[in-house]
This record gives sequence, structure tokens and C-alpha cells, in this order.
Amino acid sequence: MKIIGITGNIACGKSTISNILRELGAYIIDADIVARQVMKSGEPAWKKVYEQFGEEYLQEDGEIDRKKLGNLVFSDTHALEKLNRIVHPIIVKAIEEQLEKLIKEANYKVIVIDAALLIETGCHRLVDEIWLVTLPYDVQLRRLMERDNLTEEEARQRIASQMSQEKKKEYADVIIDNSKDIEYTQEQIKNIWEKIKC
Repeated sequence: MKIIGITGNIACGKSTISNILRELGAYIIDADIVARQVMKSGEPAWKKVYEQFGEEYLQEDGEIDRKKLGNLVFSDTHALEKLNRIVHPIIVKAIEEQLEKLIKEANYKVIVIDAALLIETGCHRLVDEIWLVTLPYDVQLRRLMERDNLTEEEARQRIASQMSQEKKKEYADVIIDNSKDIEYTQEQIKNIWEKIKC
């Protein structure tokens, strides 16, 4: 069994890579899905976020208003640090528990942890290899603005809030260029997949 960590900064296309790997037979642990689960109303992270940020960051149904909270934390580094201190340990614990269960069941030859903050949260310690999805900055900026309907300033703030791509390259075992079309990306993944299956 091989455990792969896929990381890359916002709008670089980690989900695209994960979807290709899922089709090839890997099991995907998606940190974004885990984060949404632990932030649901009544869950421990929800309670802590509510206590720290208050009722104004709740929707009418009692769930966290992720868009409003995102706007706050990406424009205020102290708020981002506070949020990360609350939710990261809970997310990491949930990922560790899921991984442990999958290893015991031994139904998959390849397990992937898909996490933008794989390195920052220490989840890279759980994997055998780190695959970094990369994009030139101008392409990343344009894709982020289009995807999330952001102004250029908002998009730049979100990119700046993460560890730089260059820094992440120091940790990477595999670097995937996702700047071209989907066929080019698929070809890269299939070639790497054939090597790790051997």
C-alpha cells in the first residue's frame, strides 16, 4: 500500500488530479470534505468557531457561513491564524482516523490525501510521497478569479495567505504541471501511476 499526499495552492487543480487518480483506482481522502464535516452544526469545530467568531458568522440554518468567514480570514491574518488553530488539529485527527481505518481494511493499493495545507498542518508526515500540483502565478490568479468570482485583490489575498509554491517544491517528490489542457495532465498522472504500481 502506498499513501500519497497531493497538495498545491488554491485553484491549482488538486481536485482534477484526485479525480483522475480515483478513476485509476485510488481511494481519496479529501481534506475539504473532512473540513466541511467537522464544521457542521453541533460538531466540535463548529462550537469552537461559534465561540470565537460569534453569531454573525452563522447562516439562518445555524451552519457556519463559510463565504463570510472566508472573506474575513483572507483579509485578516490574525483571524486566519485563530481559525487555523481551532480547526486544523480537528481536521488532522479526523484524517488520521480515516487513514488508520483504511490501512486496517487493506482494500486499496493507493490512498491519496488531497489537502491544500498538507505541509502546513503536518499531514505530510502521514504520506510516503508528496505530489505538488503547480501553475504559473498569472494562470492561478486568473483561474481563481473566474472560479470563485473574486476581484483581483481578493484573489491575490487568498494566494498570499498560503505557503508559496516555491517553498512547497522543497517538500515535493513529484511535481505536476497543470497549466495546459486536461489531456496533458491525464498523461502525466497515468505515467506516474504506472511507475508507482510496479
